[in-house]
Amino acid sequence: MKRLTKAEEQIMMVLWEHGSGLLMELVEKMPEPQPHKNTVATILKILVEKGFVKIESVGRFHRYHAAITKEAYSTRTLTSVVKDYFEGSFSSAVSFLVETKKLSVADLELLLKQLKNNSK
Repeated sequence: MKRLTKAEEQIMMVLWEHGSGLLMELVEKMPEPQPHKNTVATILKILVEKGFVKIESVGRFHRYHAAITKEAYSTRTLTSVVKDYFEGSFSSAVSFLVETKKLSVADLELLLKQLKNNSK
């Protein structure tokens, strides 16, 4: 699966949050400064070609829907980052986050507690 550009990701975030929308509805839900509708239309076309977005015809308009969930994309992206930068080792990635102070020991202990509870 291809990675999203920042602009593509911004549109996907709107779709994931709101479920679907017509072009102008999506533009209105975009954060300020809102991109021009032609820009959003072009990016939506690219997202359809990449398989991230599906189109539903509503009269002469198109309603856009996410074709992949945020969770599925997040999982694939995180797995790809770990593979590319940490030789596929999630424990190395977590160690890196702790060493660079992006993940505290308290956060790590909370994660361990959650893992233990989920394994029961």
